[in-house]
Amino acid sequence: MATEIGVLGLQGAVREHLSSLARLGVEARAVKRVEELEGLSGLILPGGESTAISLIAGEGFLARLQALADAGFPFFGTCAGMILLAREIEGQTESYIRAIDITVARNASGRQVHSFETTLAVDGIGDDIPAVFIRAPYITRMGPGVQALARYDGAVVMAREGNVLVTSFHPELTDDLRIHRYFTEMVENYEREV
Repeated sequence: MATEIGVLGLQGAVREHLSSLARLGVEARAVKRVEELEGLSGLILPGGESTAISLIAGEGFLARLQALADAGFPFFGTCAGMILLAREIEGQTESYIRAIDITVARNASGRQVHSFETTLAVDGIGDDIPAVFIRAPYITRMGPGVQALARYDGAVVMAREGNVLVTSFHPELTDDLRIHRYFTEMVENYEREV
């Protein structure tokens, strides 16, 4: 079975993630309804507005994503996608999918006008990874099974636990494909295991 990765297509940089995957030669499609998850090997949750995405998706969709995460299905969340996948969100009693044992602080990098680009050292990928931060959440707590992959200004901005990968920043808004390739390799390893 060919690897096919979905991109949650409810809001945010959906087209940019699809373009990055296409440039890697990976089959990909936008997913807007829960039944469209069928046949996928992994799912990207893009940036956008996490509350809006959760409302559009609805509780049934989020519950299905949580069940997939519990079964080891690979997820990659960028910015708002990271908030959706986090176990805890600062200042909020409820969280969404709870797929990775982290706590996140919304808009930790500042407001929209404080958006910036920088270069990060990412463990196991490279020390010159371009990163675009837009109202980025930062990770403020990590469980014992979570691996910090990158930091910026002392804050963890990229992490992984099992088959769940998250970034505070937007690799899909750069020409660099190394983080998408890293996730694709996670998906391919998962396929070999199941």
